Amino acid sequence: MDDYLESSEYIDWKHPLVVNKAKELAESVNDEDIVKQCFEFVRDSIKHSWDYKLNPVTCKASDVLQYGTGYCYAKSHLLAALLRANHIPAGLCYQRLTIESDGPPYCLHGLNAVYLQQYGWYRVDARGNKAGVTAEFCPPQEKLAFPIVDSAEKDIPGIWATPLPQVVKALTENKSVELVYKNLPDYHS
Repeated sequence: MDDYLESSEYIDWKHPLVVNKAKELAESVNDEDIVKQCFEFVRDSIKHSWDYKLNPVTCKASDVLQYGTGYCYAKSHLLAALLRANHIPAGLCYQRLTIESDGPPYCLHGLNAVYLQQYGWYRVDARGNKAGVTAEFCPPQEKLAFPIVDSAEKDIPGIWATPLPQVVKALTENKSVELVYKNLPDYHS
């Protein structure tokens, strides 16, 4: 579990902004309540970059918090950081989804897995709700933003302690939300 509690370049939970926000969200002594508070904060208070066409492009958890915006991947970095700052193991998960409708092109979608004492690893998706997209925290049932509906879509197996390289590349090499959208990362097994 140690890997899912570490601070890293992009899940920089030791940054003062992240530490302070994590403390603020941890009003409960119950880990499950803390997870819900952190999840709802990221889902509802951090704007999805593409939905709102907001720059700058963020990747580090502290930048997502500072600027209040991030693509799904960056939002998952912030949620992992807030949970880890509260000593709750959290990792990154990915789905491969179609971008526009059924069929190609495809891209990765970033979400989280959190270790809940009562249930084990549980996936949550703090992407941000909007018309047609609803994600909730309701363990043990997962209510993710996007169901798998196309034959080439899939839940990518595994829980990562750090972001996938293609995700970091998309968020650090593209300087606007439009460029990220044109260069969304994909996963080929």
